[in-house]
Amino acid sequence: MSYLDFKEIIKTFTRKIGVVLFIFGIIYLDSDTITENFQNNLSLLNVLSIIGFIVLYLKSVKRVRNLLIYALVVAFLGEFFFSIILNMYTYRLDSIPIYVIFGHPIIYARVFVFSKSSIIKKHHKLIENILYSFVSLFSLAYLWFFNDVFGFVMTIGVFALLIKKKKERVFFLTMYIVVAILEIIGTKFGCWKWPDVAFGIFNFLPSNNPPSGISLFYFILSFGAHNIYILRHKELGARFKNIRRIHI
Repeated sequence: MSYLDFKEIIKTFTRKIGVVLFIFGIIYLDSDTITENFQNNLSLLNVLSIIGFIVLYLKSVKRVRNLLIYALVVAFLGEFFFSIILNMYTYRLDSIPIYVIFGHPIIYARVFVFSKSSIIKKHHKLIENILYSFVSLFSLAYLWFFNDVFGFVMTIGVFALLIKKKKERVFFLTMYIVVAILEIIGTKFGCWKWPDVAFGIFNFLPSNNPPSGISLFYFILSFGAHNIYILRHKELGARFKNIRRIHI
């Protein structure tokens, strides 16, 4: 890899994902410290997330716009299922914050655009190897220092799912790291909390707060949004063919 390509990768990361990492700091508005001293802080955070979603939607190409909408729907259903029904994790107010619902598709879209950048595709194999190494060390460190068996198992699940997903490895490995940072920040601020064992009931799967490997569930978000996109475009394609037949 040349020095110019390295600079371009750093520039691409900063433009596509660096902004998202900076925005993560905004969830401090939902922290215990801010909540004790200010009112309407959560409302402000919710409004900012909606504005951020709208701005990103307006600036995106048509495909990303569609994925944003589909990801928003899947994010809502996923949060309701995992947080409310399964009690996999608990938010500070025991309800799903609006900023979380709109935050998921924002993260998804930015990482998606990053992974599809030409410079990333050019060096995807090298980037994959670096990301694999980092994720492996991160998960092993969590297992060793925090007895995070649940997170380690989920990380293995991520690796297993990526065996046949060669074209999406950079996306999901990058997502793994981004989500890990988000989880560390969110739990540190007290915005949400994970139980000591998986789902609060599986004692043989001790978990850290947060566990590593949470990006495993972004497969659901990605597959859901992607499959809806494909199904939607199949319908549009069929309609287009029918129109052509009528005119012919």
